[in-house]
Amino acid sequence: MRQSILVIEDDSDINDLLKRILSGAGYDVLQSYSWTEALLLLKTATPDLILSDLMLPGMSGEQVFAKLRGEPGSDIPVIILSAKDGITDKVGLLDGGADDYITKPFAPDEVLARVRVVLRRRKKSAPEEALVCKNIAVYPELRRVEVCGQELTLTAIEFDLLLTLMRSPGKVFSRERLYEEVWKDGYYGTDHTVNVHVSNLRKKLKEADPDEEYIQSVYGIGFRLVKS
Repeated sequence: MRQSILVIEDDSDINDLLKRILSGAGYDVLQSYSWTEALLLLKTATPDLILSDLMLPGMSGEQVFAKLRGEPGSDIPVIILSAKDGITDKVGLLDGGADDYITKPFAPDEVLARVRVVLRRRKKSAPEEALVCKNIAVYPELRRVEVCGQELTLTAIEFDLLLTLMRSPGKVFSRERLYEEVWKDGYYGTDHTVNVHVSNLRKKLKEADPDEEYIQSVYGIGFRLVKS
C-alpha cells in the first residue's frame, strides 16, 4: 500500500513541484494551499506525513503547528518547510514537536531523504499490530503470545506453528505444508515430528484457556485454527 503525504503550501509552483517530486518517488500526494483547505482534508483523510510551509497566509508558524497538533490524527509526523534558516527558528519548531525542518530553496533529493527518514522512524515507533483469534494474541515481530491477556511461553517451533495457523484462520494445513513452512525444509513423510509439536502446542493452549479449542485435527489431512 502506497504511503500518502499531505502538502500544505500556498505557493502553487512549489506545491506542484513537491507533488512531482513525491509522486515520482511512489507516494500518493494530497495538495492543500491553505490551512482551511487542509482542515477539510484532514477530516476525511489520514496521511502518513504532513509537509507544511511555515508561513501560511493569516497564520504564524507557531499557530500552524499548534493547529496541526490539535487536529484528529495529531500523531501524524510533520516536516516544516521554510525560507527561515536561523538556528533559533529551527530549534523552536523542533522543540515544539516538529519531526524535521527543510530550508527553502531545497533539493529534491534532500526532501525525499528527509521524508524517508521520518516515515521510517514512525514505522519503528508504531505499536505492532497483533494477530488475534478469540483469546489469543500473537505479536510476530516480538515473537510474543498472549492467551487471555497472559503471556504464554512457547518453543521456537511451537511459536512458528501457531503463527502459521494464525495467519490463515480456518484454513486446513497439511502436515507437509506445516513442515515446509516451519522447518523450512523438504518434507520426508515425517508426520510424527509435526504431530508431536502440534500436540505440545495444543496442550499449552488448553492449559492457558481450558474453555476454548483452538487447533482442530482434520482427519487424513492436517490441522486448522478454529475461528469461532
